[in-house]
Amino acid sequence: MPRVRLLFHRCLPVLAFVVATTGCSKDEPNPNAAPVSSSLAPAKPKTDAGKPYAVEAQGAKVNFTMDAPIEKIFGEADGSIEGELFIDPEDVTRSTGLVKIDLDKLVIYQQKRADEKAEFGERTKSDLQNEHARNWLGIGKDVPEADRTKHRYIEFKLSKIETAGAKSVAGLSGPERTMKLDVTGDFRLHERTVQKKAELEVTFVMEGDKVAAVRVKSTKPIGVNLEEHDVRPRDTLGAILQKTADELATLGKKVSKDAMVSFDLQAKPK
Repeated sequence: MPRVRLLFHRCLPVLAFVVATTGCSKDEPNPNAAPVSSSLAPAKPKTDAGKPYAVEAQGAKVNFTMDAPIEKIFGEADGSIEGELFIDPEDVTRSTGLVKIDLDKLVIYQQKRADEKAEFGERTKSDLQNEHARNWLGIGKDVPEADRTKHRYIEFKLSKIETAGAKSVAGLSGPERTMKLDVTGDFRLHERTVQKKAELEVTFVMEGDKVAAVRVKSTKPIGVNLEEHDVRPRDTLGAILQKTADELATLGKKVSKDAMVSFDLQAKPK
């Protein structure tokens, strides 16, 4: 029991990653997780007018927050986005794309307070917390390379785009033309794929009548449920920390199980 208590206290900085259903044994899957899936297939243009745009890692931003009464968790993965978009300027709802987020570039921060009446302290970075987060995501330094490769990237593939406004870039005017889009797609994290919706602001930067760049940013955070993706306490090799997980599960009502993700990226013609 002393070792379990020690593990428990060491894991306190990452309580926001706890999943409610941690009652499974090491060899059993999480019954509430989405089915295991392979990597998403590359995107293809839907129309001849769909032109390829490469996502630029430089300047791209991804962040998430996980709010809880005692501790707030923040994640940042700047410069982590890559991928390809096929944009149809004649009708943007016919555009497609696949983007990836490199979790190797994720850095975790926290804010803590003694109780719900106290003020939160300054935002800090804990190396131990970051180590635990990487283990739970299956990308820790001691995880076998084949498993790390499978878990390293978050993927999002567009399947549907909707807008209440103009669909054609030519239908707007000015050097920068902005649209509000609702997109639906497959979201894959930790080998589990679920369907997600996102509200986006897309700005087309024009050079004459040509699109020179496309800026895309979320206007509302996207909720990612860690339970759906089987993100839960694991040791350095990726195995479930059963006893620790069982004890931490008792604190589930005080811990956020959802990461609220936002992003900002730019793509240019290939």
